[in-house]
Amino acid sequence: MRKPATAGNIAGRALIDMIGVPFDGMGRSPGQAGAPEALRAAGLAAVFGPDVAMEPDLVLPGPVAQRAAGSGLLNERALLQMVDALYRRVRSSLSAGRFPFVYGADCSVLLAAVPALRDVAGRAALVFVDGHEDATPMNLSTSGEAANMEIALLLGLTGERAPQPLRDRLPALPPGAVAMLGPRDHLFRQAADVPTVADQVWLRSADEVSADPRGYARMAVEHIAAYGSRWWLHIDLDVLTRSEFAACGATGEVMLAGGLTWQQLAELVVSALHSRGCAGWSLSIYNPDLDPDRSAARDIVEFVARIAPSAGR
Repeated sequence: MRKPATAGNIAGRALIDMIGVPFDGMGRSPGQAGAPEALRAAGLAAVFGPDVAMEPDLVLPGPVAQRAAGSGLLNERALLQMVDALYRRVRSSLSAGRFPFVYGADCSVLLAAVPALRDVAGRAALVFVDGHEDATPMNLSTSGEAANMEIALLLGLTGERAPQPLRDRLPALPPGAVAMLGPRDHLFRQAADVPTVADQVWLRSADEVSADPRGYARMAVEHIAAYGSRWWLHIDLDVLTRSEFAACGATGEVMLAGGLTWQQLAELVVSALHSRGCAGWSLSIYNPDLDPDRSAARDIVEFVARIAPSAGR
């Protein structure tokens, strides 16, 4: 997919570090924790060509589907260990001048990746592609899932109840350093009495983005460029319409209406990456428990293969 390692690298070093995160924020076994293995079995390891270093998956404790006393976070012990281990992996990769590609788990990986980028580059910005805003205050969370509140934590809009290891690295972003593409969760937020952050961050809904994925991607990168020349790309696959991708969430969970197609998402991501400055990429929320024939895993691998020539530019 990419140039040979000797053509575009320094002394032939691998430019891309693939980091698998076997973590499920809901405490299921395996749930999303099975994503790295399932994606590799579907061919993910080959899509970046010779420029890639396949890192070992993070090693994490077994899941506990209970909320912690004090913070209220679900599966807290594994969450904190995941964030700490991933922070160190991403920081090491960035410090060595490589491009970390984080796959598996859920949006809580941003609690590691964004602070790592900030600590290496001096400041960070985020292009956030997701069907949800993920800015639920901790005190309003009915589930305790960190993946529903990571944007609020990164912005410092919540976190007083967070464990000290999280508070030590937060907040990590000013509101202007975030560009959101694809949210369509207004009914979800209304039911939980969670306010939107559209008045604080640059946000374009799924309906808007679907009309011009390339254009809105360019605008998103132009917006955050004022806050940092290096930015992180995060894709939560629930930004896709259910007819295109349904292997996310939990059995019986009500899915969001609308969303992007694979084609629209690919156009968006390629346009964003061609705008330069992307330091790393995370791809999350695939649940292989909901994909018995692994057709969704193959769709994800095909999508990454389309993007791979633009990654690490």
